[in-house]
Amino acid sequence: MDEMEGRWEDELDCAITVCDAEGTVVYQNGKSREVNGDVRGKSLMPCHNDRSRSIIRRLLAEGGRNVYTIEKKGVRKLIYQTAWRETGAVRGLVEYSMELPAELPHYIRN
Repeated sequence: MDEMEGRWEDELDCAITVCDAEGTVVYQNGKSREVNGDVRGKSLMPCHNDRSRSIIRRLLAEGGRNVYTIEKKGVRKLIYQTAWRETGAVRGLVEYSMELPAELPHYIRN
């Protein structure tokens, strides 16, 4: 777990949490530890409800992604959860959690 600490990811202004194929947290950057506490080495499952556990199990089994927004304590966030793979096999999940500004521009580019 510690081999990934101290890299650029640790100072990003978004939370990154990585779990393995069993749902055990193997990495958190600084923002993730600040927001969620240090949960490295612990399972994701106990801190999620039944619906969320079902989504986590599906993503770990099939891959894919789960993307949504939340509002917590008046702060809007984008949650982007995606499977990570090695040689095509799902090895776990990565979750990015990013605070969204109140006014978010949207551009259409061709």
